[in-house]
Amino acid sequence: MMMMKTGLLSILLLEYSTAFQPACFPRQLHPPLQLAAAAAADDDGGSTKKKGDNKAMAFLRSKGRIGGAANMDFANAMGLDESPSGGTQKNTTGGTKKAKSAYVSCISSGVIDDMSDPFPFTSSGSQWQGITDRVMGGKSSGSLSRETIEEKLANVLRGHVSLENNGGFVQMATDLSLDPSEDVFVNAEKFDGVELEVYCEGTEVAEKFNIHLRNPACDRQNSSYRTTFEIRPGKWATVRLPWDAFKGYGPGPESTAFVPVLRRLAVVSIGEAKEVVLAVAKVGFYSRLEYYSS
Repeated sequence: MMMMKTGLLSILLLEYSTAFQPACFPRQLHPPLQLAAAAAADDDGGSTKKKGDNKAMAFLRSKGRIGGAANMDFANAMGLDESPSGGTQKNTTGGTKKAKSAYVSCISSGVIDDMSDPFPFTSSGSQWQGITDRVMGGKSSGSLSRETIEEKLANVLRGHVSLENNGGFVQMATDLSLDPSEDVFVNAEKFDGVELEVYCEGTEVAEKFNIHLRNPACDRQNSSYRTTFEIRPGKWATVRLPWDAFKGYGPGPESTAFVPVLRRLAVVSIGEAKEVVLAVAKVGFYSRLEYYSS
């Protein structure tokens, strides 16, 4: 009887896993590895697990997978819109991360990532993550890779955003602190906002995307400060988003004025069912007096 139950459980888990494979993206040939911080953990820094975590959730969490150093498949990744952040970041690909002393903080340089370090690491010492709406029952899927688009090396977010089951987003995200063991936040008050070099493909005259920021007021996974930008498909553009463009969303931010003491930044396609091809060649902070150095 025990062998029959074990066999049945294995079949059910296999069927559940197969159901999460997207039709539009090829199945990865590498062994499954956990996608950094994509599984649901407490939002207090990711250092503790939620009470009641069980074997089924552990299995689902393990299905968030990362490919080789130049490709991250997060078709099975799970995470709320903002997902957990902070805590220890792991090297889950074949890329090599430099010693911490070799990096310059994004607050010192103004640069979060210029794609000069091996994927998925940022040039400021943090790490990119890919996150979908799967944990809340959504059906969006996608991949995150490092590619050359129109002569620019970039992170490329490809995916399908589905509004089924109250879902509706895919995103690339990174924490910002060079040393979370000292402080998970960075103080960007000396800058005037966020600047990105972005490119997209699409069928509309202008495609819409979001930047989501998290600061100490964001104590829930669905809490953030958000703003939307539009770009024309097929053309690289530089987008500047001032701090006063970011509006609070969810418990905490809705009742708290925004302060750019930041934990995390995410580039998001949300709220609209569509195919997504979004490339980011550079992201950082800007000052009205001078650009951050290239």
